[in-house]
Amino acid sequence: MAIEVINIETFLQLRQQLPVFDVRSPGEFEHAHIPNAISLSLFTNEERAIVGTQYKQIGKQRAIKTALPFFAEKMIPMIETVEKVITKNKFPNEIIVHCWRGGMRSAGVAWLLNLYGFKVYTLQGGYKAFRNWALQQFEKHYRLNIIGGYTGSGKTEILKVLQQQGHNVIDLEALAHHKGSAFGGIDMPAQPSQEMFENSLALKLYQHTTLVNNAFPIWLEDESQRIGIVNIPIKLFEQMRQSTVYFFDIPFEERLKHIMEGYGNAPKEKLISAIMRIKKRLGGLATKNAINFLLEEDVSNCFSELLIYYDKLYWKGLHNRNNVLELVKTIPAPNTNAQNNAQLLQEYLNSTEHD
Repeated sequence: MAIEVINIETFLQLRQQLPVFDVRSPGEFEHAHIPNAISLSLFTNEERAIVGTQYKQIGKQRAIKTALPFFAEKMIPMIETVEKVITKNKFPNEIIVHCWRGGMRSAGVAWLLNLYGFKVYTLQGGYKAFRNWALQQFEKHYRLNIIGGYTGSGKTEILKVLQQQGHNVIDLEALAHHKGSAFGGIDMPAQPSQEMFENSLALKLYQHTTLVNNAFPIWLEDESQRIGIVNIPIKLFEQMRQSTVYFFDIPFEERLKHIMEGYGNAPKEKLISAIMRIKKRLGGLATKNAINFLLEEDVSNCFSELLIYYDKLYWKGLHNRNNVLELVKTIPAPNTNAQNNAQLLQEYLNSTEHD
């Protein structure tokens, strides 16, 4: 079987059914990779540095001679890794291999795996081609609907209900591993790099506009551009700011109750650390009060103090839009029950469908 070189469009289709093996170094893979790809490193980080230096300073032939012993000791483990993945997941005997830009690393591993008996596809242009494709996704126009509401409104839970109902939904906070506020990183996995966040988001946009149903809008949560340490790509964020916001107006006490359920049992040291991170914006007195309430086991008043701050911050962001009166549609809701609020949203959409 000949090794087949595929373009990015074919790759995006085949990756839905076949395993993708990334033969770049562990450091490259850890920084960012194609979502769901499997690391099958040809070189360690140190070996890559050695081979790369010789390639630049001496030449291709010397680099290849240096690389071959590194490759030789990994041949059997590589084959066995691929076999395990295929057997465990019941994949066909076909795989996709890529490196940084479709060069010698993927060519060498593809040769080995093809020789062993796998049908091998290599991505033309490698990870670099995918990365360029990913960035292009943020230049496109999308039909977006935004779920809005003050902190503690249960916006993420509404999105989950919409997703269960079959709507196109992208959970930005899930992709960012962060819930948005100063407390958003508590009990969450480490955040991805900016590049990895963009890769995941690009594939989600592609999925909802190409593989699912482009006839319906994509629902997103109203976010600041920055979510923890990652940023929503500016072109997409600008589209979000120009899209209709369905703002759930929920009483303060109900939202406070929801926040308490989410963070009330979090370790005090983590809560205090989060409060200290927003000290300058929160103000000295409010910071002091919030921490004192927390130390006195009065978690409710602590979060009440913080919720007042976040309400002001969100109100400012909500109204910092052109045509805010046209874009923001208010939906009064008595509490944070996501099922009920998704129903209220549907009733609102039905009532305005022919307006």
